[in-house]
Amino acid sequence: MNYHGPILKMHTKLDSPVEYDLPIGDETVYMNALIGKYILFKWTNEIFCIACDRKINKSFAQGFCYPCFISAPETSECILKPELCEAHEGIARDMKWAENHCLQDHFVYLAISSGVKVGVTRGQQIPTRWMDQGAWQAIKLAKTPNRYIAGCIEVALKAHISDRTQWQRMLKNELIEGVDLVVKKQEMINLLDDELKQYESVKNDITEINYPVNEYPKKVKSVGFDKMAEISGRLWGIKGQYLIFDDGYVLNIRKHNGYNITLET
Repeated sequence: MNYHGPILKMHTKLDSPVEYDLPIGDETVYMNALIGKYILFKWTNEIFCIACDRKINKSFAQGFCYPCFISAPETSECILKPELCEAHEGIARDMKWAENHCLQDHFVYLAISSGVKVGVTRGQQIPTRWMDQGAWQAIKLAKTPNRYIAGCIEVALKAHISDRTQWQRMLKNELIEGVDLVVKKQEMINLLDDELKQYESVKNDITEINYPVNEYPKKVKSVGFDKMAEISGRLWGIKGQYLIFDDGYVLNIRKHNGYNITLET
């Protein structure tokens, strides 16, 4: 079958394993059903802004035209750096958007995707955020009433623990072993000052996530449509927002938001 249109990041459903749907044009493709099969992507050399749908030559921040990149609330500085959020002071690119996204409950979490990392996400984005990052285990560390306070906690902890995912190790499934996230959480809480400790999450549930991967590659090589108009191979698995092919090539779908693609299966 052939599917055609701009693609967006894959939708995920927490199951064992995670279920993936790829939006492409007006359709969605159930990607789990394609694992083990040969697939072909063809880029038409067109990109459309995911905010205004304008045809563009280059995308910014994973799918935006430049005007939307500098004006859309989705690309505000606090998206990457929550500690810079000013919505709680009534300052935002779009206050209505901020009320629904920044002035909502946020969680600071610990996750294992390669090593242990700290991160921030809205309550509604759990467990989606963890699946998008390819996390194997995750635990809520703190619950805050807005994005700014969550960012302050993350900044306080970044001096002691990474806030980044090593994507190569994640895709090779090179996971740090012997980590008890409940114990690690308490270690991190003890590093906070009293003002921030009050937001500690009382729940110690650990979410474990399994991904639909036949076999993890020993080496990975990232490929993209800007350098390869056609990308094909036997789909060997999916983890995070990456498609893993049996030759070790990996394709970051989220990086190509808005790219106009034909998928042949």
